[in-house]
Amino acid sequence: MASPFLDSVRNVIRSKYYSIKTEQTYLYWIVAYIRFHGNKHPDELGEADIRNYLTHLAVAANVAASTQKTALNALVFLYRQVLNRELGDFSDFYRARAPK
Repeated sequence: MASPFLDSVRNVIRSKYYSIKTEQTYLYWIVAYIRFHGNKHPDELGEADIRNYLTHLAVAANVAASTQKTALNALVFLYRQVLNRELGDFSDFYRARAPK
């Protein structure tokens, strides 16, 4: 999915000297988030949408806790660093359980 928006995300990541692996991972989760919400631009989405996506990852996709945390980090980076938007409270999402 090549787009000017994703190019801008990539440029911000590179300007902060993140590793190529982090860039690939963040772009993967950002694209997955956008697709989950029917290809809506993240500017149109908010805290409730982030909460729904993270809950979906834990409940329906059954991802590991570390995977869910990586997706969360990518989305926080997207909103804070790329869109320059401070997120409100979305802390009440269902958290994936770490193995015992």
